[in-house]
Amino acid sequence: MSLQKASKKILYFLILQLSFFSISNAQTSVTVSGIIKDKNSKAVLPFVNVVLKTEKDSSFVSGTVTNEEGRFSLSKVKSGDYLLEVSFIGYKTTKQSLFVGNLTEYLDIKNIEIDEESTSLQEVVVTGKTAEISEKMDKKTFSLKDNISQSGGSVLQAMQNLPSVTVQDGKVQLRGNDKVTVLIDGKQTALTGFGNQTGLDNIPASAIEKIEIINNPSAKYDANGNAGIINIIYKKNKKDGFNGKFGFTTGVGSLWVRKENLPTIRPQYTFTPKINPSVSLNYRKNKVNVFFQGDYLYTETLNKNEFVIRNYDNGEVINSQLKRNRNTHFTTLKSGFDYAINDENSLTISGLFGSEKIIDRGDQPFFNSDFSQRNRLWQFLEDELKTTIMATASYQHKFKEAGHLLNIGLNYTFHREDEKYFYDNYLPTSTGTDAFKLLSDEQVYDFNFDYIKPLKYGRIETGIKLRNRNIPTNMQFIPGVNSVLDTNAGGWATYKELIPAVYGNYIFENKKWEAELGLRIEYVKIQYEVNPNHIVYQSDGYNYTQPFPNLRLAYKINDNNKVSVFYNRRVDRPNEVDIRIFPKYDDAEIIKVGNPALRPQFTNSIELGYKKSWEKGSLYNAIYHRFADGTITRISSTVPPSNLIYATFQNVNKSYNTGIEMVLAQEISKLYSFNINLNAYRNQIDAFTVENKYPTTHTFSADKQEIYSGNIKLNNTFHFPKNIDVQLTTIYLAPDIIPQGKIKSRFSLDLGLKKAIQKGKGELFFNATDLLNTMIIKKEINGQSFNYTSNDYYETQVIRLGYSYKF
Repeated sequence: MSLQKASKKILYFLILQLSFFSISNAQTSVTVSGIIKDKNSKAVLPFVNVVLKTEKDSSFVSGTVTNEEGRFSLSKVKSGDYLLEVSFIGYKTTKQSLFVGNLTEYLDIKNIEIDEESTSLQEVVVTGKTAEISEKMDKKTFSLKDNISQSGGSVLQAMQNLPSVTVQDGKVQLRGNDKVTVLIDGKQTALTGFGNQTGLDNIPASAIEKIEIINNPSAKYDANGNAGIINIIYKKNKKDGFNGKFGFTTGVGSLWVRKENLPTIRPQYTFTPKINPSVSLNYRKNKVNVFFQGDYLYTETLNKNEFVIRNYDNGEVINSQLKRNRNTHFTTLKSGFDYAINDENSLTISGLFGSEKIIDRGDQPFFNSDFSQRNRLWQFLEDELKTTIMATASYQHKFKEAGHLLNIGLNYTFHREDEKYFYDNYLPTSTGTDAFKLLSDEQVYDFNFDYIKPLKYGRIETGIKLRNRNIPTNMQFIPGVNSVLDTNAGGWATYKELIPAVYGNYIFENKKWEAELGLRIEYVKIQYEVNPNHIVYQSDGYNYTQPFPNLRLAYKINDNNKVSVFYNRRVDRPNEVDIRIFPKYDDAEIIKVGNPALRPQFTNSIELGYKKSWEKGSLYNAIYHRFADGTITRISSTVPPSNLIYATFQNVNKSYNTGIEMVLAQEISKLYSFNINLNAYRNQIDAFTVENKYPTTHTFSADKQEIYSGNIKLNNTFHFPKNIDVQLTTIYLAPDIIPQGKIKSRFSLDLGLKKAIQKGKGELFFNATDLLNTMIIKKEINGQSFNYTSNDYYETQVIRLGYSYKF
């Protein structure tokens, strides 16, 4: 039996074993409101008694009285079946059944009319303890304070331990798909990318309160990101008076050399330092709440250490190593204020400044097949500065009914990308220095208008959004002796994007059914203006008006069992860097270049889920299927007689992603609890033939690619005496397909410890990522007239020690 077949059988066996379980709903804090009126005169009735009782045994849960306008509100009531009992002098006592669910935070039961000698009804609120994995109909929520094994690292590192999430080549994947939209506080920003994800490895996890994973986004979210949405929520304290938190983390990585350098190059980084101070301050008094958050992250990292064997059809073999020592300074400052104008109106104004400074010093030697001759050595310096400024203003109007809201927001983002590259090109007979400079200024204006109206059994959401985005870029090439730089491919280009959108959502819930029906309609106009002197590309663009529906329907078998079905249609538009016309020389002999003719990828997805909960545990089962048309992928090809490899994005017919996911959480005792996540899927890309235009027109063909893959994550948490917590995380990633090839299996083990001190106000932690130093990226690529294998021994093992104090 082959290893691949054996792996498949083991994976299927695990699926079969876990299929007997499912996951629970975390209870939501819900407020139910209404108005009490006289049935005959229709006049509102103030000071009416409203009592909430359980339907099962009529035990008291909560009570209130109506205000002068006849309105009532009840809060902090758990999900379930209740009786509302309304009593008032001169009126009959009235009882009415009330169901409180989990899908909405507010219920509005409208008017309750009572006869003389009657009673009236009041509003109900439902709250409950948040589960370890909050599995509502639309999202899972994870608190980073419990992610001990990744404390003190970046957001990207923290995400590696979350169910459904894997990290590959520095990008987040959900269920094996990297078409993920990343939001900060519900908004797209230049820090994490508009359209595709960027910068996650440089955002300190210390700044983040929680992370939401939304596999099936509703129509209120932008339509891009077919794999789903990750929403990063920054910390924000709203306690009265002056309060805050500060922390300091230090660490070291690359504790030993995993593979020695090839001859004649500079040493690779070892014992790399990590420093992360952070502070969060808040002052709240009367109508004003002022907040500030500052984070600084300095790291030295062995960012790349990839050993490659490249084989060409003409028999030539090249051995190379790409080693990159990286220094990163990342500063984030966020500040603002909330102002309660009155009980109905509030205003929030905030600003964010981010600065990311990266210095890369690298070496890339190229040897013949037996290492007897060095063909080339590139030593490079990359100096990159990214600056982000964001300003946000949001206004909220609260109507008299609880949860009845109008939100208006304006967001402005400026993002500058200033990159300089210098390469020393050592050949057997000559030495030259190549250089190029890229300057890109991105400006984005977002306006949104959102309206929420609670109903007796759900709510209505509707709104509009307008985005205007403009990105002028300029590339200058400065060639040296025997340079591969294409000086005629430089110049300027400008990306322009206009997207108005309108959406509507209807959410319904009763004792047996949950439903959400939404529709988003987007108009998109993209223009890409290119320097007319460019040797290959010309100005291009596209526009469309498309509907993006979503449907969620669930049937509650009983309090602990629920079946649900989801449908979504989404789009992934090419990001500006995917169509950027300038060749980028990240590798001396692999050149990346964009494609202005690239078009959007449209995806339909369906999912069937089953949830079950019990007293101290839960598990969620899901079967999902996605099918995309116009799949966006990167193509690597050569143009003989040159051995240079050109990597270009293309649209390549259809692709499919089908799988099953299960998340099991169980508290064994007060000492020990665990959660395990299994994700198994089949990825397929149909055969295709495309035409690449750079550097000259040539065609590329590929056969159908398919693979069965998946991953398993096990988080173990121990609670010892004296406020000591320990987390042990194991991650296994099965082999998977990548463009034109395969990435082999990977495994890591993470350990974390924390102890509460100073009466709970202080906290010490220690952790170690990739404890056994086993996370190595191994790839096999089959290109046109060449193939190569690579092993990347980049830095994965890091130990950290940190302290934080809240006041």
